[in-house]
Amino acid sequence: MLGAVQVKRRTKKKIPFLATGGQGEYLTYICLSVTNKKPTQASITKVKQFEGSTSFVRRSQWMLEQLCQVNGIDPNRDSPEFDLLFENAFDQWVASTASEKCTFFQILHHTCQRYLTDKKPEFINCQSKILGGNSILHSAADSVTSAVQKASQALNERGERLGRAEEKTEELRNTAQQFAETAHKLAMKHKC
Repeated sequence: MLGAVQVKRRTKKKIPFLATGGQGEYLTYICLSVTNKKPTQASITKVKQFEGSTSFVRRSQWMLEQLCQVNGIDPNRDSPEFDLLFENAFDQWVASTASEKCTFFQILHHTCQRYLTDKKPEFINCQSKILGGNSILHSAADSVTSAVQKASQALNERGERLGRAEEKTEELRNTAQQFAETAHKLAMKHKC
């Protein structure tokens, strides 16, 4: 699982033909996950956790390719409200906090960029910090890139030092071999 956000419906679903009796109070989460088997598949899953239970019940699941649009509702303010439009579903949500929504959107946007090649969902009405700029993911990626560059530079320098040491060792071996040959010739000359 890459990320999750606790949500509530922004509008009640009207299903008059079903009985309203349920299993009690529950929490709803929207989860983003990627399989670790090849070929990699990313999905968005809606799960519920009922009061008094430690387990989660999967209610809906969509492949990331089915996500058509992510609507942040208001690009000018931190708002916990958002909409997700899939090929066959549309849900209006309110996250626990605006910062949870922001973090989830950053992870979702990054995951879409990484795993979707053909059709990527449209992100509308989102603050610029979510899609780029000073995002958490960009900062993390920058620090990882910096660390990799430093490690790479250190490895290159070490490789150069090892190369010089190898050359010096070869020179010393050649010199020792020449000395041994000269010493052997001298010993043979004075033995006679």
